[in-house]
Amino acid sequence: MNPDLDLGLHALRDAYRARGLTVRQVIEEVLARIAEAGDNKVWISRPTDTALHARADALDARHGEIESLPLYGVPFAVKDNIDVEGLPTTAACPGFAYTPARSAEVVQRLVDAGAIVIGKTNLDQFATGLVGVRSPYGTPRNPFDAAYVPGGSSSGSAVAVSAGLASFSLGTDTAGSGRVPAGFNNIVGLKPTPGVLSTDGVVPACKSLDCVSVFALSCADASAVFNVAQDDGAAGRVGGAFRFGIPTPIEFFGDKAYAALYDAAVKKLEAMGGTAVAFDYAPFREAALLLYSGPWVAERTAAVGDFIEKADDKAGIWPVTRQIVLGGRKYTAVDAFEGQYKLADLRRRAAAEMKALDFLVLPTAGTIYTKADLEREPVLYNSNLGHYTNFVNFFRLSALALPAGFRPDGLPFGITLVGHHGQDRTLLQFGGRWQREVPLPLGRTRSRLPAQEAGPGAVEDRVSLAVVGAHMSGLPLNHQLTQIGGRLEAVS
Repeated sequence: MNPDLDLGLHALRDAYRARGLTVRQVIEEVLARIAEAGDNKVWISRPTDTALHARADALDARHGEIESLPLYGVPFAVKDNIDVEGLPTTAACPGFAYTPARSAEVVQRLVDAGAIVIGKTNLDQFATGLVGVRSPYGTPRNPFDAAYVPGGSSSGSAVAVSAGLASFSLGTDTAGSGRVPAGFNNIVGLKPTPGVLSTDGVVPACKSLDCVSVFALSCADASAVFNVAQDDGAAGRVGGAFRFGIPTPIEFFGDKAYAALYDAAVKKLEAMGGTAVAFDYAPFREAALLLYSGPWVAERTAAVGDFIEKADDKAGIWPVTRQIVLGGRKYTAVDAFEGQYKLADLRRRAAAEMKALDFLVLPTAGTIYTKADLEREPVLYNSNLGHYTNFVNFFRLSALALPAGFRPDGLPFGITLVGHHGQDRTLLQFGGRWQREVPLPLGRTRSRLPAQEAGPGAVEDRVSLAVVGAHMSGLPLNHQLTQIGGRLEAVS
């Protein structure tokens, strides 16, 4: 095993280009790491080693096509409510399992670009929860402290990246499931604008709000994956001076260490040229409460309520999940319309608060809980973790969770940038700048931000060019681009 092997996308690509590494060697290293990690409850199913080696060998045989495969030889994990051809989809419910004939659209895009599915990851059952403990397959081990929750519902996907078992992973995010686990695992979590990434082949939680999310160690890696997963949308930029919103009131549920880390993050953003602007968090919080205390619970009932109602004990339904999903039966059509009217009013109020801001800066979570805490208060503490996340998809906004430091006990803290509709690339650009200014360890790995991402050639300082003629790869003038840091992203 080689624990120093960097699974970052740019590091792998450079090694592959130089022929200093084969895809088979990377897969063997990943398999060794998974074996070394033991039964950490990250995986629900995985391809056979034979199948992974065959996929690796097939890619090694296509080395000459590397420039047309932007994710060539990159290992990734997929949350087990997203279909992968030939592997069962369980949504963390054994009785619900089925084996899809084809992969979800977003997975297929990544595979077609050269990426390799390492396995399907554990989650809070039916993506209902922000804690990571609501699964009959066990609780994925928080790599910083096993006594604490890993965050959910995309628990296994976040742990896989933080622990260096995959280069990136896919999660889903309805209420914060692509952000809270990122905060608890010291990684980046991109929650795109709703509708930007296809949810075809995704088991619905709240179908009108669901998003596919991306976990990675760096914003550059998340950006590379995002560019493949969807190939549309305008690039954006936050200039030297910017205005960011800080919520009033702000809540840390008694966690003084998280409060101090948030204050430090605000000061750092101000040092980077930002102006902190207090905004009224009330409409955002009121919208957040609608998700589990309003008629949108009935959308979860519509998705899997009939299955849960008819399931026997062998199906493995988690008690809290059953309680939440079947609780949607009490809402009426009148409740649904009244909820829509209330949400429309809250959306107008929130838009007025955000109008003059480049983005909001929120704690990803106000605190973190132990597994024992969640046994005592499974509903209240889960709700607390959604304090800063539940509203985002209601308002059709973009969001990016970023590492932002560590408590004295070594547990990570994160902030989340919440941007306007369609500002996914703008957030990734600024997130890359943040990671250069705040050079933290990446996940729980030994890796640090690569030099090309930490220096003046970082991803947000690049310009996208379409090249024809002698500057194309393999032609006489191509060196004029590569010598100044040019990198081929795709061939049309």
